[in-house]
Amino acid sequence: MFKAILLFILAGLAEIGGGYLIWLTIKEHKTVLYAIIGGVILVAYGIIPTLQTFPSFGRVYAAYGGVFIILSILWGWAIDQKTPDFYDWLGTIICLIGASIILWGPRS
Repeated sequence: MFKAILLFILAGLAEIGGGYLIWLTIKEHKTVLYAIIGGVILVAYGIIPTLQTFPSFGRVYAAYGGVFIILSILWGWAIDQKTPDFYDWLGTIICLIGASIILWGPRS
């Protein structure tokens, strides 16, 4: 379970970080080097989930969505200085519960 969570976190950081570098290039007029590095990081994001041991692509990506949401909230708080409110945290908790059910719910 630790490996699965670690891979979800790494994938999330790669997706958010790569996207953020591209965002900076377009929105903040940073050098195109930011976008190139962001693109390379996004390719890594595409590879990282394949290291999961779960047999279903759909379940892995569905569960990853919950992890992505919390990482996005934390990224916004740390990098953009946007403090999450009650509804950010409530939505995040609901998504993480749903992601956990998708991955680890009993199957017949």
